Amino acid sequence: MSQLVISRRLSLASLSLAAMLLSSVATADSALLQPQTLIVDQSLPQAQRDSMVLAARRYGSFWNSGDAALAKAALSEQFIDKTPPEGRVQGPGGPLLASAFFRTAVPDLSCEIEQMIVAGDRVVVHLHFRGHFTGQFNALNGHGQRVDFRATDIYQIDNGRIAANWHIEDNISLMQQLNTLAPSS
Repeated sequence: MSQLVISRRLSLASLSLAAMLLSSVATADSALLQPQTLIVDQSLPQAQRDSMVLAARRYGSFWNSGDAALAKAALSEQFIDKTPPEGRVQGPGGPLLASAFFRTAVPDLSCEIEQMIVAGDRVVVHLHFRGHFTGQFNALNGHGQRVDFRATDIYQIDNGRIAANWHIEDNISLMQQLNTLAPSS
């Protein structure tokens, strides 16, 4: 009889722990960035749409916060950057290093998801980055100048994670704001 009581208590404790974990995940996911505009192919199964949007929101939130756990939750372990800048390592480590490096230059970096389009196995996001160049970028020291640029990413989603990314950033505007390029006339 006492084993039955202990077993029931353990089962209830396990259920309670599982419920708490699910609740914390749901709360964490609700704190993720929301796209200002969301366009979704309604012919996709709901579960697929939801997992694709969640992966993209996690990755956008990673760029907003620098939280490596968000990138790890969003990216496949076999993640491939299809348009890597020179010297960027492949795999999930590439974006983690890029974020850490850029945050040394722009510690208050923030990111918004202006638009998100979900179709097939792809998610297209239009990201807007802002902050102030107060740190160091290569040999340059920031003086508090404003940083404001956009990027567009195309994610290929596989099993609810970003398996590949094609991206383009407005590097000309960024480099002008960091004072590495003269303003265009």
